[in-house]
Amino acid sequence: MRLFAATTAFILATFVGNAVAAESAAPELTRADVEAWLDGYLPYAIRSGDIAGGVIVVVKDGEVLAQKGYGYADVATQKPVDPERTLFRAGSVAKLVTHTAVMQLVEQGKLDLDADIAKYLDFPIPEAYGKPVTLHNLMTHTGGFEELVRGLMASDPKMHMSLETYVKATHPTRIFPPGEVPSYCNYCVTLEGYIVQRVSGEDFDDYLDKHIFAPLGMSNSTFRQPLPKQLEEQMSKGYRTGSQPPNYFELVGPAPAGSLSTTGADMARFMIAEMKAYSGADSTLLGKEAAQRMQTTMFRPVPPSVGMAIGFFERDRNGHRIREHGGDTQFFHSRLAMFMDDNVGVFMSFNSSGKEGAAYKIREALLAQFTDRYFPAPLPELTKSPDAVGRAQLVAGRYASSRRAETTFFKLFTLLGQGTVAPKTDGALTVPGLDGLNGQPREWHEVAPFAWRDKNGPEHVAVKMDGNRVQMLSADEAGGILVFLPVPWQQSGAWILPVVGIASVILVLTVLAWPIAAWRRRRRGIPLALSPRELSIYRIARVVALINVVFLLGWMGIVSAGSADLAAYDGRLDTWFYVLHVLGLIGAVGAIVALWNGWLAIAGKRGWKATTWNVGLAVSCIAITWFAFAFNLIRFTLKY
Repeated sequence: MRLFAATTAFILATFVGNAVAAESAAPELTRADVEAWLDGYLPYAIRSGDIAGGVIVVVKDGEVLAQKGYGYADVATQKPVDPERTLFRAGSVAKLVTHTAVMQLVEQGKLDLDADIAKYLDFPIPEAYGKPVTLHNLMTHTGGFEELVRGLMASDPKMHMSLETYVKATHPTRIFPPGEVPSYCNYCVTLEGYIVQRVSGEDFDDYLDKHIFAPLGMSNSTFRQPLPKQLEEQMSKGYRTGSQPPNYFELVGPAPAGSLSTTGADMARFMIAEMKAYSGADSTLLGKEAAQRMQTTMFRPVPPSVGMAIGFFERDRNGHRIREHGGDTQFFHSRLAMFMDDNVGVFMSFNSSGKEGAAYKIREALLAQFTDRYFPAPLPELTKSPDAVGRAQLVAGRYASSRRAETTFFKLFTLLGQGTVAPKTDGALTVPGLDGLNGQPREWHEVAPFAWRDKNGPEHVAVKMDGNRVQMLSADEAGGILVFLPVPWQQSGAWILPVVGIASVILVLTVLAWPIAAWRRRRRGIPLALSPRELSIYRIARVVALINVVFLLGWMGIVSAGSADLAAYDGRLDTWFYVLHVLGLIGAVGAIVALWNGWLAIAGKRGWKATTWNVGLAVSCIAITWFAFAFNLIRFTLKY
């Protein structure tokens, strides 16, 4: 997404300042300097980005260095953000708490990261690929499960599922061999939470309260949904933009993966505890061995691009080892990062997406600028390889994210999300989705065989090859949680989308032209020169066109509703899913009639215009039917 011009200009100016600072002495990381820097940046960014409010905390050497609230927790009452009391939804940052709970049980010998998770569950995980799924796979997002969204978010407590109900009612298909392809997975972490519940013998929420929140003094943190009464008054409102009305309290279906409500002050306590455990200074949260194991790189799909520790993303920058995690609900956007060898941590959260997705850009820029300001390092010079052009051409092509669905209609999003990696004449690459802060494509220059670096920054993309065939492309900005896979020609949107578009236009024009042509013939008294059988088939073919148009419009409506509000996929649309599946099946059978009508037009010599149109209608009906089956818009079960 493209950030609005004012904030972009401010951010770019800050980057220029940081580039200069990198060549001179870095300012000392002190409370006064951090607070002055934040005060000079965040109020402007929040106002310009139309964000209601935010919180940021910085910790160093086991102490809170800076703890600031900006803007409002409630715009209507102008209630300010209080970093000690105001609750924010942390989104997927919650996963770090769940991973830590797992590691506590590993430390106690109750769990084994390399064991088949089937031994800890009371329901089966479907076998696939001849390999079991392990806790290690779950914690590095390499379980191989597809993405499902039913029950992901709810606005009505009556539609919200318990942890046990969710894991047993949700059956994502395994689409990759475990341990091979990273694919960000909420279901994986939800399984972890359920395993903690079963193995500990305690309710998941009770376990977190007793073994993590209470020992760390995180009295304003909870995974419980809806919120406990004593915390309701402290909860920030959630906004799409600060100038719009607030939204509902989001009920996260896969709760262990994203239901944490917390304050900036509590997350400071969490970061301090994680880093103290890592250094061996305090074992309240974890022992040193378990904590260090948690922060050790466990999976890198395509070096030198970053990978995963246990639950944490690698995000090394300027020679400093950074372990981090981002978190997003529909309205709240957070990020936690720990500089493990520097004993420094940063947590931030915003209660609005903001204008043109401003929160995403602000949190990305803020962490990059923080690193470049206090831990600067010059960028190595780019040197051109004589084989760069040839390797760039090998890598060029269409790619799609590994985070995907294969057996549900969300396969359509994989199609729509495809992008083209394009080579430049000098061997540089442009990679879709990895644009700069100004919304413009970045140039990636080769720094090693099949490894490229941003022309103006330290981020890398890298490609894993099998001979001359690309297996996967990884980018630092994906944090090791997903990769981009080459798209086979038969699944390429480069031809599928134009074909479907043309077919849709023909169907719509047919539906619109049918009554107009009938009215004109009646007015002129000129009936269709068709036999009764041909006339019946002609009319049925038009009805089939109408059914296909309604079918396509219905799917557009459902996809739009879910895109605007994920709570729409809480089950309330199930009746409409069934209706669309039935319409699709009718359209599929009707495609045979449309084909018959096209053949009769050819055989009956109706004239080249009529024949061309009827044949085009037949081909369009067949194309839509193929598309519907290929992308799971027609199914015999309800699963999404």
